[in-house]
Amino acid sequence: MDKMKRAERMVAAMQILMSKPNMLIPLTVLAERFGAAKSTISEDLLALKESLQCTGQGRLETVSGAAGGVRYIPEISQQEKDLFLKDLAERLSVKERILPGSFLYMTDLLYNPTILRPLGLIFAGTFREKKPDIVVTIETKGIPLALVTAEALGVPMVIIRHGNKVTEGSAVSINYVSGSSKRIQSMSLGRRALESGKNVLIIDDFMKAGGTSLGMINLMQEFEVNVVGLGVLMESLTDNEPKLVQHYLSLLQLKELDPAQGLALVTPSPEFI
Repeated sequence: MDKMKRAERMVAAMQILMSKPNMLIPLTVLAERFGAAKSTISEDLLALKESLQCTGQGRLETVSGAAGGVRYIPEISQQEKDLFLKDLAERLSVKERILPGSFLYMTDLLYNPTILRPLGLIFAGTFREKKPDIVVTIETKGIPLALVTAEALGVPMVIIRHGNKVTEGSAVSINYVSGSSKRIQSMSLGRRALESGKNVLIIDDFMKAGGTSLGMINLMQEFEVNVVGLGVLMESLTDNEPKLVQHYLSLLQLKELDPAQGLALVTPSPEFI
């Protein structure tokens, strides 16, 4: 391979790092890849680090020592975060999204990669300091959101089921009371899915009264893990009733939903305004 110019080498190095977020890549690997000295690669990485700081698109984290290297931590800038959540709230605040039974249609957004990726970066940036080892969600609509959050954090994801799955072996099941419908339901998780002592981040798409979230927290206690955070895309404030869980973070708030008047009002949560 012909020797690459510095600009070409830096672009290629950034592509490698961004394709493997949160993964530590030794400097020797990059040096061999580009046929350059480690000191030259270090200078390139310093320039890339400064560039990322200016754009707010993430950061490079270097680890010194024989087993050291560099990893790319994906992030989203505060300005981009604010604009994104305001735009998403406006897209959800239209009468066409109101469904019979006082529900808000969100499925198209929850399965749109251009929407999901920024949401995952926001959740990851919010909870990264808690050092979660794994992201947990419950089927089904929370799965894409939890997956992009897990990817941004560089950790695995686990899915709680509403029923037992033979393919997951023996499982732990609990009953919980849905906060909105007040009905008794069940949730289940395979015993092999979680190791005791792990730090767990719970992610879900919607919270009304918080019954499902409380059920997930109680299920995590059965596995003897530490719940370090609970994040939901949207919480409903339309009932003006206290939630069944106390410590959580929502990105958006549903403040009004009136099917008769065709009124829906979604705003970013105060933490993100």
